[in-house]
Amino acid sequence: MNQQAEIIQVQDLRKSYGELKAVDGVSFSVSSGEVFGILGPNGAGKTTTVEILEGMRAPDSGSAVINGIDVRKDPRAVKKVIGIQLQSSAFFDRLNLTEILDVMGSLYHREIDAMDLLRDVELDDRANALFKDLSGGQKQRFSVASTLVNDPILLFLDEPTTGLDPQARRHMWALVQRFKSEGRTVLLTTHYMEEAEELCDRVAIMDHGKIVAMDRPAALVESLLSKGFRKEHTEKLANLEDVFLDLTGRELRDE
Repeated sequence: MNQQAEIIQVQDLRKSYGELKAVDGVSFSVSSGEVFGILGPNGAGKTTTVEILEGMRAPDSGSAVINGIDVRKDPRAVKKVIGIQLQSSAFFDRLNLTEILDVMGSLYHREIDAMDLLRDVELDDRANALFKDLSGGQKQRFSVASTLVNDPILLFLDEPTTGLDPQARRHMWALVQRFKSEGRTVLLTTHYMEEAEELCDRVAIMDHGKIVAMDRPAALVESLLSKGFRKEHTEKLANLEDVFLDLTGRELRDE
């Protein structure tokens, strides 16, 4: 793990909705340049935790600091240094991709090169297309391009490969790895355990609003094995996805 300065510092974060404790005393830190994953079943508190960090939701108590900025005290300053992957409904249906990015750039008071951002996610050939006319994989890639508009030091990616085919998923993995190589920090939520193992330096596993385990993926696996856990069926050297990619290739395809 990169042992540089801590970009995220979370201490005893709590958020309740009535009787439901959505976030129940969560504490963790993330280092600069790290890919950090938050895993957990539906309702575990992942989304609420991330929304608090993004300044979208206020905690009941506890602290969240992003790059030295207290999220509760100055959420506007936090938004200047982070990139948030937006949902499809957030984009303007009547504007093309270049126009959407230009509008987003103006919101941040930044001069941007929209074509350069589209090139980053291999969508430069769709620059004049409307968002609603993109395929599912293209929409996901464009949502990632939109997170880069303000040149953030910290990216929040929420289930970035849900619904993608194997080629598009592997391409998204490569994008995350490139962000890391550029020195950016990535906080990733995912339901795909293979994805977390492939991308994350460390993961926090949440359940019922609490972090129940946090470490490097390999260390968590070793800890389980040390307790005597053994699978009923041994893992194959290859799986059906490997067959699929071998037969159809790894290059991106867009409908």
